[in-house]
Amino acid sequence: MNLKVNQPILIVEDSHEDYEATIRAFKKTSLSNPIIRCESGDDALDYLHRRGIYSDQSKFPTPGIILLDLNLPGSDGRDVLKDIKSHDYLKKIPVVVLTTSNDERDIDRCYEAGANSYICKPLNVDGFIRSIQQLKDYWFEIVILPKGE
Repeated sequence: MNLKVNQPILIVEDSHEDYEATIRAFKKTSLSNPIIRCESGDDALDYLHRRGIYSDQSKFPTPGIILLDLNLPGSDGRDVLKDIKSHDYLKKIPVVVLTTSNDERDIDRCYEAGANSYICKPLNVDGFIRSIQQLKDYWFEIVILPKGE
């Protein structure tokens, strides 16, 4: 089953500019899934584990996919990825690392920790939009994902 239109996308991104660029790119590709944003790794873990303000599942549904930056305040993206992939109730959620780091060590560590894809953010707007279009085509139209909750 492809990602359903009503399944939210969790974007874990501390940079307002990068978040806004992602949203603009999604709009240009006609992606209409609800977007949830967490600005830190700790906030993302609270969301995913339904802690604190995120305890109500009807208000804060499980995401169909997670776009994860690596360089975050608090728990960084590497820690968040390891945590997600260590819990049975989270590990099937695809995690796409979307970051500026093209460091081979980061790439290796993320795949070892269970990342489903690793995308280095292009520095220009056209390249970024093209990357988001390809991400949308692959993850939202081609890939068959396990049933969510």
